[in-house]
Amino acid sequence: MAEKRVQVEMFSRPGCHLCDDALKVINDARTRYAFDFRVINVDEDAERASAYVEQIPVIHINGSKAFKFQVDPSELESKLERLWNL
Repeated sequence: MAEKRVQVEMFSRPGCHLCDDALKVINDARTRYAFDFRVINVDEDAERASAYVEQIPVIHINGSKAFKFQVDPSELESKLERLWNL
């Protein structure tokens, strides 16, 4: 059976304190759940920069928006747990 791969992406920009807070929550969850994670700098792409303007961080899980501005640790773990139990 193939291993389940959960993809988490954080749309961010340098100097964003909310992004730093979200990153801490995500990294803490990574100590308990295995998932692929990448940070995407919205300022490196004009279309993304325009789409997200001041709405960062935005967190996607498996391609769907899961959080905006703040990541609630309990809610993140609940979402990850549900994905693992599918």
